[in-house]
Amino acid sequence: MPVEFLTAEQRSRYGCYAGEPSPEQLVLYFHLDDRDRALLEPRRHAHTRLGLALQLCTVRFLGTFLSDPTDVPHNVVLTLASQLNIADVTVLSRYREGEMRYDHVHEIMAEYGYQDFASQPEHFRFLRWLYTRAWWSEERLTVLFDLAMAHLIDRKVLLPGVSVLERAISSVREHASRRLWQLLAAIPTPTSEGIVGNVTGGSRRRTTNSTGPSPSWTHTGEWSCTC
Repeated sequence: MPVEFLTAEQRSRYGCYAGEPSPEQLVLYFHLDDRDRALLEPRRHAHTRLGLALQLCTVRFLGTFLSDPTDVPHNVVLTLASQLNIADVTVLSRYREGEMRYDHVHEIMAEYGYQDFASQPEHFRFLRWLYTRAWWSEERLTVLFDLAMAHLIDRKVLLPGVSVLERAISSVREHASRRLWQLLAAIPTPTSEGIVGNVTGGSRRRTTNSTGPSPSWTHTGEWSCTC
């Protein structure tokens, strides 16, 4: 089973903005509620409030923090700036050049309960969810990848590197497939039952007949009893 299964386009779009969010997405992920405002309003400077709001809504939407927190679509900046009554969005350059953006990452994680991908017990829970999904479904690896991303974002687990998640999905699917084949190989077939019967010979038939009904394999592949 291939470890790398994503296309180059899928890799390039992972963990970053792939165009401007739709109006529906802006309402869902970039609306600042009372809890958000309580975190933002005590900040004295406009660039601090806007930059922090960008990081907060970006991790909510993408499931990760950007190395450049200001590298976002223009409609995202305008949506948040209007809610914060900030007219001059060029102040964001000061936030990009400052060091406080790193402190804000830890502040957001602590306030909203975000966790790193390797943090326990969330990492174990994710692998268990992934294995269950791989066991019961025949979804393509690319579909499973998208579902895993959505699951992590919903659970407030930061997305790992694209190769890390790709390897985890490929490994879990391979383990589930191998386990399935092992179980199937252990199921007796009509041919194997016939071989067993020939090896045991008449002694097995005499023992079976002396104690009651004898089991036999029908053409439908089910056990039946002949009395």
